[in-house]
Formats: sequence, structure tokens, C-alpha cells
Amino acid sequence: MLKKIFTWWNGVTLGALFDISRHSKKVGEDDFGNSYFEEGKATVDGRKRRYVMYKGYADASRVPVDWHGWLHHTFDEPPTKEPFKVKDWEKPHVPNMTGTLFAYHPKGSIAKITSETPEHENPGYEAWKP
Repeated sequence: MLKKIFTWWNGVTLGALFDISRHSKKVGEDDFGNSYFEEGKATVDGRKRRYVMYKGYADASRVPVDWHGWLHHTFDEPPTKEPFKVKDWEKPHVPNMTGTLFAYHPKGSIAKITSETPEHENPGYEAWKP
């Protein structure tokens, strides 16, 4: 309970949950479990506010393309009503893995070195010389 009150990065705080559930209606959910909401009344500029409640860690890179477009008013209809047309050359959405165990490390990176890395595959760091 205390975690919900004081941490904004783990899902949604109790204050935001209360406010969004009171003024908004749920529009849909994505494959990551994030929930999307839209307010009932329009703001001064004539558009309705749209929200995302993250499931787990709050990371904007975990919002798929179709929902991102809807959140930013690029698309009028949410992906639940009008699905996003995916081209055959597009890859599936993957969140940003920087800072995790699944982050990309190029060849020669000291982060990629393990005790099983052969010496010839790990040339090590070479400083830049002007």
C-alpha cells in the first residue's frame, strides 16, 4: 500500500488512480498489460485528455506505436476500434532495453566480457589517438 502511495515509477499512484477512474473511461489495453483511458469532457483546445496506466515499471518505450499515436491525437479512434495497419516489413514493437540485462553491447565492449569469452574475441579497449 505504501508503495502505491509514494512511488510513481511502479505503475500508478493512488492519487492518479483515483482521479483517472473518476473522470475517465477505459478505452483499451495493449499486449504489455498497459491500460488506456480518455476523459469524458474536452479541454479548452477541444480535445479530450488521454492517459496510460503502466502495468509495472512506468517506461514510455513500453507503449506500442498504435497506442502512442492515439495518446498523442495522431489517430482519432483507439486501436481497439480501428486496428493499426502493420506493414509486412515492420518488426514487432520492443521496449528500450538500455540499462537492463538485455541491452545491446557491441563487440569489444567491456560490458560484454564474461569469464567464458575467448581472448581472441575480446581485443579490449583501445584509446583514441589524434
